[in-house]
Amino acid sequence: SSGINAEYGGDYLASCSRDKSVWIWDVMEDGEYECASVLQVHTQDVKRVMWHPSEATLLSVSYDDTIRVFREFADDWECTETLSGHSSTVWSLSFNKTGDKFVTCSDDRTLRVWCRDQDKYSCKSSICGFHPRPIYDVAWGSRYVATAGGDNGIKLFEAHGSSLLLAHSQPDAHNGDVNAVRWKGNLLASAGDDEVVRIWSLDVS
Repeated sequence: SSGINAEYGGDYLASCSRDKSVWIWDVMEDGEYECASVLQVHTQDVKRVMWHPSEATLLSVSYDDTIRVFREFADDWECTETLSGHSSTVWSLSFNKTGDKFVTCSDDRTLRVWCRDQDKYSCKSSICGFHPRPIYDVAWGSRYVATAGGDNGIKLFEAHGSSLLLAHSQPDAHNGDVNAVRWKGNLLASAGDDEVVRIWSLDVS
């Protein structure tokens, strides 16, 4: 599996794979899982799935350069939106706290911020030139959006509306591609091809 996520109130688990599919599972009371839906709408590997922070809405990103939005209708799940804009593999995505915005990162070395208006998402801004190689992961924290790059670096951006402004750059954060970043309060964890996990403390003074 190339990505797995289990967030929405513990009621569902979503998984994705190189077989181009997204699976949604019901979490049963006994802790077992029952397949609720198999969604085969992507045309290439699915790299990541992520639940909306407060709604039964699932997003997926793929090697086919698109983002898909899934919602539940009459006890089944349907793809309700296909979002295009990236020119290469979309590696990851992350919601802000309220879920009215999310950010995607791509092999095309860009970040895109998507905003919701009347239950539909659209791209409001795109930035490039900060990572000279692909951006493999992105994490939207309480203060900064963190990115993980194939240039071995991590960058932090401040979100102003739908715009992202560079706040800090950490070159050579790893001795190899940085593959993942995750926030926990003011702590940022990163993982790289160097087989190292690093914990970074954010100075908020």
